[in-house]
Amino acid sequence: MAFPQIRAVLFDKDGTLLDFDKSWAPINRSTANWAAGGDPEFAERLMAVAGFDPLTERTRSGSLYAAGNTAEIAEAWRAAGVSLPLGELIAELDRRFTENATQAVAVPRLAETVGGLARRGFLLGIASSDSKGAIARFVATVGLSDRFVFFAGYDSGYGYKPAPGMLTAFSDQTGVPASQIAMVGDNLHDLEMARAAGAGLRVAVLTGTGTRAELAPHADLCLESIADLPEALAAATANS
Repeated sequence: MAFPQIRAVLFDKDGTLLDFDKSWAPINRSTANWAAGGDPEFAERLMAVAGFDPLTERTRSGSLYAAGNTAEIAEAWRAAGVSLPLGELIAELDRRFTENATQAVAVPRLAETVGGLARRGFLLGIASSDSKGAIARFVATVGLSDRFVFFAGYDSGYGYKPAPGMLTAFSDQTGVPASQIAMVGDNLHDLEMARAAGAGLRVAVLTGTGTRAELAPHADLCLESIADLPEALAAATANS
């Protein structure tokens, strides 16, 4: 299959650059306990509302935890009975999520993969439903701040996934047409954003909450992880 020439790569963060459940399960549980005022049954309900399955101890694909942003989680928790004012709840969730970025577990070969792509001349960015501050904290923690030229969070002013705004902003800031950008993510929201923005390549990875059966029909490539991306992009470039 021939693909357009790719000059830039926009990554999702959670489930793509970091191991989703290892990174998020502990903070999601502690945050739900805080929002529930220490009531364990209420905390379990809040986690279920956001997408945590207590039977498998995994996050459901497409859920608020998997694809939503802080404001959406806060609104759902308020509807479920959390009495804190919405603005206060959003601010505290963002603070806790940003602090957790220093404890995130990177996917295997993250530094090798990202560094290799940057050295080959690809412009790299991150588009996440997390906050911009949390993105910056994570990449600083893993020592990759200098590899990325663009960060967009839900609070960056470009809109939320699956709307095209984050990818369009990446295109505008780098000068690379959307048709020459690869979008890489673990969730349908990422692939839908890529389609809406006219990305040249939609790449699904299986290190997050999405399954091959869910993602492959909507992706040009479905990879086990970003570790497979350099070879895939080399093949795409050779065939373009």
